[in-house]
Amino acid sequence: MKPVNVFIDNVETTDIYHKFHLLESSIFVHIKPSDTMLLQNRVNKKELKKRIQEETIKRITVSFYRYVIIDNPQELRDKLFAEWNNLGILGRIYVAHEGINAQICVPENNWEAFKKNLFADPRFTDVPFKIAVEDNGKSFYKLTIKVRHKIVADGLDDDAFDVTNVGNHLTAKEFNEAMEMPDTIVVDMRNHYESEVGRFVGAICPDADTFREELPIVLEELKDKKDQKIIMYCTGGVRCEKASAYLKHHGFKDVNQLHGGVIDYVRQIKAENLPTKFIGKNFVFDERVGERITEDIISQCHQCGAVCDTHVNCANDDCHLLFIQCENCAAKMNGCCTPECMHIASLPVEEQRALRKGRKKEDCLSVYKSRLRPNLKKVLEGKELKSDKQ
Repeated sequence: MKPVNVFIDNVETTDIYHKFHLLESSIFVHIKPSDTMLLQNRVNKKELKKRIQEETIKRITVSFYRYVIIDNPQELRDKLFAEWNNLGILGRIYVAHEGINAQICVPENNWEAFKKNLFADPRFTDVPFKIAVEDNGKSFYKLTIKVRHKIVADGLDDDAFDVTNVGNHLTAKEFNEAMEMPDTIVVDMRNHYESEVGRFVGAICPDADTFREELPIVLEELKDKKDQKIIMYCTGGVRCEKASAYLKHHGFKDVNQLHGGVIDYVRQIKAENLPTKFIGKNFVFDERVGERITEDIISQCHQCGAVCDTHVNCANDDCHLLFIQCENCAAKMNGCCTPECMHIASLPVEEQRALRKGRKKEDCLSVYKSRLRPNLKKVLEGKELKSDKQ
């Protein structure tokens, strides 16, 4: 029997070309991808998390960004997904007309291939990398690439000011020296749940849930200090690019930013044997949640007040509130934030889904909207008092 060749077009796949060998070499099936390839994940979250935990390969967690004009973000998004998926890359990437912002983990054996792939695009040649401080290779469990209006949601009208007129970029050594100057003002451009567990000593830490909220708060707080030296920092540097230009637009004379953010600051102080002025943990937006920078624990469990800096998400899927919880409270509360959430989380999955059915997204607590968090310590104390009276 002669081999039979069967060609099938328009099959959705992330691979460029598949060839299946069937029926003892009698039939060869050649599958060509469709014009609109399946460029998204189709495996459920639980299975993906199981896979990454069982994975034995080493990975490098890295973040990078670049403000550069991208004429067709969707086209770039699809190209990157196909290529990076084939390299086994996991992570979260935002692509917009204004540039790219990425946090990813790359298989160590594909690191050079990844760099070659990225740098082959002239828009991203030699983009600076920020390598994770602490890394177990489990920082992400899937590849997500999204097209956004902006690579960081800042709420600003970029046409209203020169976004390229950014502040002076400071090395770790220069940042430390600037902190020693008497009139220097240090500003944390991260959200309050980030600065709660780690920050530069003496920094102004605005009570804001988002970068969009923080900018007007900072502007108001510093309005009488336009002639003083301002030094700002964030996790990897991207938020400070816009924030520094925004302050300069509003008349601040001496605006500076930590180049590479906290992540690269730590690399530099280790490489140059410099003293660290950052204490505690560096909050990160992935499965690790935080990187330990110093042994200082500067926050407390939100439920009992014990010294603790472990962020968790409430185990109730209809809540997922981000809060700080110690080991004792985690055991006592089954990983939940309130007794109500404990009750819901203990129900069979189908009953939990029925409770969530018809709920609007805004009626549920979002993962990082920590200001929506009630005073958990008072909530629990109130429950205990009520129980005692009964």
